[in-house]
Amino acid sequence: MLTLSVLLSACGALAPAPTETPLPAPATITPSETPIPSATPTPTETPTPVPTATDTPTITPTYVSSLRARVLVDGRLSCRFGPGADYLYKFTFPGGGNIEVVGRMEHSNWVLAQAIGGNNRCWVNGGEQYLQFNGDRNSLPPRDPHIVLAWSYIYTFGLSGVSASRSGDVVTVRWNPIQLNAGDDSEQTPYIVEAWVCQGGEYVFTAVGSWGTAADVVDDRSCGIPGYARVAAAEKHGYTPFADVPWP
Repeated sequence: MLTLSVLLSACGALAPAPTETPLPAPATITPSETPIPSATPTPTETPTPVPTATDTPTITPTYVSSLRARVLVDGRLSCRFGPGADYLYKFTFPGGGNIEVVGRMEHSNWVLAQAIGGNNRCWVNGGEQYLQFNGDRNSLPPRDPHIVLAWSYIYTFGLSGVSASRSGDVVTVRWNPIQLNAGDDSEQTPYIVEAWVCQGGEYVFTAVGSWGTAADVVDDRSCGIPGYARVAAAEKHGYTPFADVPWP
């Protein structure tokens, strides 16, 4: 009988039973976070600067202080308290002589004059038939029409009842008469209307005198500028305050 040892010798030593190699534990996969893209800030629009309007510089005209002029009329040239033939008379310049002109009435031919070297000024008609200038009349500075006007110290109130009506191109200005004290009559044109109106496409100044209580002024409205007028009475000491005319 074969013994166990013999059997084992014959068959060789039995190989030991294989041992299982444990599988490694499955790796724990930690999901990686998908990065959420951060919001890209919307660029702030820089406003395009709007250019500011540059004021057009005001050009100050340059005027001459005076001009010489030769009186062209025969006899004497009347010089008045205002820029028009119907203002009160002041004095005269002799024809053929030279005078000094120191200003002008805008929108008019009338100029402010005095004797050369003098200072007693008054208004004369500066039209080409009356004066010959040694320069450009428009280079003289504009002057207020009342710069040498004499004012009444007795009648310090304006005319009453001033009105105006239009018929085509003619505006009729009306007012109530002034009652003067005895001896105060100037014996010259007793009323004067000063008007800035359109005539023939030009804006002009005109002074219209009247011996009654109405005066006609031509205003054809051809230059697109509204007319304006005022009226006053005269007495021997000077003028009353001017009253505005409601221009139609």
